[in-house]
This record gives sequence, structure tokens and C-alpha cells, in this order.
Amino acid sequence: MTWKERQHSFRLSDKDNAALTGTVFDIQRFSVHDGNGIRTLVFLKGCPLHCKWCQNPESMSPKPELMRLPHLCIGCGKCIEKCPENALSVDAQGEFIIERDKCTYCGECVEHCYAGSMTIVGRFMTVDEVMDEVERDRHFYETSNGGVTFSGGEPTMQSEFLIECLRESQRRGMHTAIETCAMTTFETFQKVLEHTDLVLTDIKHMDSDQHKALTGAPNEQILINIANAATMGKKLRIRVPLIPGCNDSVENIEATAKFVSSLGSAVESLDILPYHRLGEPKWEQLERTYPLHGIEPLDKAIVHSMKDVASKYVAHVTVGG
Repeated sequence: MTWKERQHSFRLSDKDNAALTGTVFDIQRFSVHDGNGIRTLVFLKGCPLHCKWCQNPESMSPKPELMRLPHLCIGCGKCIEKCPENALSVDAQGEFIIERDKCTYCGECVEHCYAGSMTIVGRFMTVDEVMDEVERDRHFYETSNGGVTFSGGEPTMQSEFLIECLRESQRRGMHTAIETCAMTTFETFQKVLEHTDLVLTDIKHMDSDQHKALTGAPNEQILINIANAATMGKKLRIRVPLIPGCNDSVENIEATAKFVSSLGSAVESLDILPYHRLGEPKWEQLERTYPLHGIEPLDKAIVHSMKDVASKYVAHVTVGG
């Protein structure tokens, strides 16, 4: 099956008269960091937040996106020649140009890029297709108390598709988890949680104004959703991405830990996730400027001092999850 056949087997326009589809940008097997045991991670596209440190910027848009890996390009020009929309070109200075408003994600450039420099992130999949992938490792889930985790982006942006995937996973006896920023209506969140065994969620900043400056949205709804999830009796793992100069103050970590402590026994752990720069090249591949360019990771001693602050209020605090 060609890339175009894989990509367009199930189009968004088919939703009214065929199986429900979602936009998936990756499926990762044998994960051990995103829930109990060995897990399969299903990454859904689309996110309401735009965090400055995002390690998966290809997940922000709900639509498929063209990515170019410049270091693999051999300059053959085949992609330019084959593009039916004339969306690709090289300017007078030799810079490669992608006119994204023209790109229809037809896949011609990907099919004819022999060096593998061009790729499209995001493909349409049915619930059954996702489950076929997830089922491949059922043996490992059963022997390790693992399961399936739906991540993003923000998976609740595709709530209808997500709920069907979660429902089907539970029907097949699989443990279910979601990785979520919790930025959605509680009505939607509640429907998702009805089919979710474990919630992994971030608290990026306790000050709403600072949260908006860092992510593009305030945090009130996020905190309400997390608190309501605890009230529903859902198991929670709260994560704090510790970003230099953004949310790494003692005051913020202390405020976060106090909030987490208020959630009671629903919280399994508070995980401090140290900043890293592994996602920075993806911003370039999408022709975007990385907002935190040049920012170095925090010293380990500082990270562990933040763990000590949080441990005054929360029984189980980890570094790295």
C-alpha cells in the first residue's frame, strides 16, 4: 500500500457515512513511562495549548502537516517537480520554500523523496485500525499489568474518537490511560473519564496569568477538571514540566504541591519532569521558531531541590516519572 493509500483510506469527509475516524500522528509500542507496565501509546493530533517548550510541535495542529528534514535533503528537486499544487520551490538565495496554504497533503512529495527528507505527520485511522495496532502487544499488557495510553497533542480534542477507542479498549479488557493537559469542558472530560482507568496530567503553572503567557490559555478550567477527576475517584499522576525561568520558582512548586495535596488519595504521584531540548529540531522541521532556543536544562541539584520542596506536601514525588 502506498503512502497516499494509507493516508487517505479514511478521509474526514467520510465520517457521516462510514466508520468514525481520528487523526493519529504516531503509535509507539513498548512504552514503560506513561502508565503501569508495558503500554502502547496512541498520539492524537490537535492541542488547545501552545506551550513554549512543546516537545511535539507537530501535534498542535489537528490537521496533517508536511515536515521537512533539511539534513536529509540531497537537492534532487523531485519534490518540487511532482507537487501538483506548486507549493514547493527554492528561492534566489537557495532557501527551500513550502507554501503551506497551498499544500493539500496529497503525498506526492513524500512518494518521490528518495532521501526521506519529506514526511507528512498525521493520518486518518478508524477505531478498528487503532485497535488492530494496540492488540499486537496484548500478551505484554497481560504479563506486565500494562495497557494502552492515549496521548497527543491533547486527546480530548478528538473526544468522540477518543471515547470510542477507550470504550473498545476496556471492552477488550485492557487498562486505559490518557495523557492530558485537561484543557476542555468538564462535560467532555467527564465522558472521557468514564472509560479511563488512569489520568496523567500536567500542571504547568499555578498562576493563571503566567500559565496563559507560557501556554496561550489560563489555568482555571484545567484545575477544575483535575479536582473533579479526583472527586470522581480517578487515579491521577500529576506532572510538572520544570522549565528554566518559566515555572521553576520555589513559590510555584510549593503552590503546585499544596494543590496536589488537596486532591487526597486519588493522587498516585507528583512527577517532576526536567526540561530537555529533544523536541527543538521538530520546530525547525515545521519551519517554526523555537521560543526557548538557547535555554539550557536545569542543573540536577536544582531539580532535586524542587523535589524536596514538593515532598513537604506530597508523599510520593519523583523526578522523571
